[in-house]
Amino acid sequence: MKAAFYTLGCKVNQYETQLMSESLKNAGFQIVDSNQQADIYIVNSCTVTAVSNQKTRQSLRAFKRKNPECITVLAGCMSQAYPDEAKKLEEADIIIGNTEHKNIPELIKKYLEDNGKQYEIDEHLNGEKFESGIIHSFDGKTRAEVKIEDGCNRFCSYCAIPYARGRVRSKPLETVKEEVNALALAGYKEIVLVGINLSAYKDGENDLADVVLAVDKIKKIERIRLGSLEPDHITDEIIEKLQKSEKFCPQFHISLQSGCDKTLRAMNRHYSSAEYEALCLKLRASFKDCTLTTDVMTGFPGESESDHRESLEFVKKIGFEKLHVFPYSVREGTKAAKMPGQLTKKLKSERAKEMISLGEEIRKGFFDSQKGKEVEVLFENKKGDFFIGHTKNYIPVKTKTDENLQDEIRIVKITSNDGESCFGELV
Repeated sequence: MKAAFYTLGCKVNQYETQLMSESLKNAGFQIVDSNQQADIYIVNSCTVTAVSNQKTRQSLRAFKRKNPECITVLAGCMSQAYPDEAKKLEEADIIIGNTEHKNIPELIKKYLEDNGKQYEIDEHLNGEKFESGIIHSFDGKTRAEVKIEDGCNRFCSYCAIPYARGRVRSKPLETVKEEVNALALAGYKEIVLVGINLSAYKDGENDLADVVLAVDKIKKIERIRLGSLEPDHITDEIIEKLQKSEKFCPQFHISLQSGCDKTLRAMNRHYSSAEYEALCLKLRASFKDCTLTTDVMTGFPGESESDHRESLEFVKKIGFEKLHVFPYSVREGTKAAKMPGQLTKKLKSERAKEMISLGEEIRKGFFDSQKGKEVEVLFENKKGDFFIGHTKNYIPVKTKTDENLQDEIRIVKITSNDGESCFGELV
């Protein structure tokens, strides 16, 4: 039977799709692209925003229209965080949560035998262990993402993720090393360590930086990158350890959400804008060619025009090399959903557009400053006449060449940019 995946959301979801894909392959299924005709479609959902839930529902309906006889599987955060809503989706034949990834082959078998809807969602429990299993490849990717942490204990007032992911738990360091060794043998040169609250990683006395140092020793791995981080977890000790890794990529995606202290308090974030700024200055002083990227939310309940302006000014002051901007979305069951001062969709969207425009302006200025520099690029794929890759600090670079640069690390001289990517010539 042919099975296809459609993945929404973060890098952790992408990793879990790979885990499910390998499980199905081992059970004899053929994995095809979701654009192709398949017998089974698995939607790995996200629930960060209401739009994410909407996309999940739309994708399930689209697959049923494409093949009315197919089996549809709903997995991921939407079903885990909102099980009652998931149950009502007639288009979903099998519904699982975030702890049943390895059970998909068995549930498909049960569905075929009983010809009946399957539902398996276990509640997250305090003290639950990290999900077992490792991946051996990352289909369609040059870099491999490795999930080493799951869950979050923070309960930011706007976020449903703790309900979808449970409490913090971490993959044992020895298992991480086993997994990365397998990926190195498969030819991967770059590893991205990811998690729901990655900076909360803890295995005994080992913290996130210890994982980086352990992966640094694995032969054939040439780059180590980190996923999204929480600012108040990046201590001086963590920074000092990361400096010891020769393979560490100096690109930090540090979640901000707002540059306004009043809004940060309402969000139940655990830092002030001054503390965040001090960390940014420290990172840029500690790592050569360090780049900082972040997430910013606009239109949080009670956010005034002056609060929005304060956030804009803070973003401009830090000069992030890239912004991921999104308007606040009401998530049922969170504290923010019941807060007074809910803004209109129009105003939230207008503020998001303004923040995005500022981010694009800053990014263009950063790209302009790269002209003439010689940088090391890991090339990942080809589109048209250009091979596309990234520098260690995650600058996208396009190079026009007749050579096959797939999976190659080469020196490139930056010549220009279009505001979205830099262009360069092989040195």
